[in-house]
Amino acid sequence: MKHGKKYLAASSKVSKTETYSLDKAIALVKELKFAKFDETVEVHVRVKLDKGQTLRDTVVLPHQFRGEKKILVFCTEDRVNEALDAGATYAGSTEYIDKVKDGWLDFDVAVATPDMMRDVGRLGMVLGRRGLMPNPKTGTVSTDITATINELKKGRVEFRADKTGVVHLAVGKVSMDDAKIVENISAVIAEINRKKPSEAKAGFVQSVSVSSTMGPGVRVNHTVGE
Repeated sequence: MKHGKKYLAASSKVSKTETYSLDKAIALVKELKFAKFDETVEVHVRVKLDKGQTLRDTVVLPHQFRGEKKILVFCTEDRVNEALDAGATYAGSTEYIDKVKDGWLDFDVAVATPDMMRDVGRLGMVLGRRGLMPNPKTGTVSTDITATINELKKGRVEFRADKTGVVHLAVGKVSMDDAKIVENISAVIAEINRKKPSEAKAGFVQSVSVSSTMGPGVRVNHTVGE
């Protein structure tokens, strides 16, 4: 991949062999920022997965950095008010299933009660490809609507390892306080270690790096959070 002059200039200030403490890495990411907009800070965690192993779960970030999420809850009519009172943007059953079938996607997260999944499952082609399909593994299929919505509003996000065994996750904005970004990243790494496959051996987290949207990666001491 060909990079521009600003990226190359920033990259030249980062050691290719040294690993930094998390505090220093975040300070360096901010120092190397060159885009005019408020870049997102991302963490990239490489884990060791054997054939057939997967890593997919959720974590509640201590500090929220995005706008209010629009939450759609698929539930029966007798639970609509409960969902709306808890903070859902939309709640209902067949009317919203039909809207999604017709291409409506004006929401950020979809939640469903277990009794709705037979009908919601028919939306797999629409919701699945956009990462919006409710899933028990990510806590978006639940009988406890109120608790689920509260966690999502507090900053619960999904993480998953890609085919190369790397978890990519947005954890803040460059404009955020350094300590808040550090706490978010520490929470992510700790949760990844907690949710590792039971048969995984020592050294599950192999490497950690942080970067801004446009900036170069900065390698972090991967024992942070273990």
